[in-house]
Amino acid sequence: MRAANCVLALAVTTILGIASTSAQAPARLPALPLPTKLFASSQNVAALIDEAKRDHKPGQATVIEPLLRLAPYSANLEYRTAVGPAAIHVHEDEFFYVIDGSGTFVTGGKLVHAVRRNAENFSGDSIVGGTAVHVAKGDFFVVPENTPHWFSSIDGHVIDMSLHVPGSKVQ
Repeated sequence: MRAANCVLALAVTTILGIASTSAQAPARLPALPLPTKLFASSQNVAALIDEAKRDHKPGQATVIEPLLRLAPYSANLEYRTAVGPAAIHVHEDEFFYVIDGSGTFVTGGKLVHAVRRNAENFSGDSIVGGTAVHVAKGDFFVVPENTPHWFSSIDGHVIDMSLHVPGSKVQ
């Protein structure tokens, strides 16, 4: 468990370091800055996992708990027990680290029944086409901005850390 926590901490630290030196400023910043949180211990992560499990409601696909914040970046702990909607983040790259569990992750293709949720995001029922890959504990992957993505199956549960970073193509 200690090794997994070290890998998670290293992944978050590495991404924040890379993102802070290479990402361009976002086109729009939130009206109110998010509170800054720069560190989450292994005990914090374990408590967030427990909290996500307690917050989970019957029929709810995903529970999201805030993990770290350094505007304009955000990292969340995501507890998934069922297939949820597919998404496109127009101006954000999204990095994933699977803390526990497994499932199938699809990128690319086209959203089915796409709906614009706000200026930055689309969601849909699923994805047609795309590339599916089985992901499991310890896997680390990135979804570039403007790329449809979706967990098309969940094998019991997936607990992941997702980091949203302003996309590299933002002008």
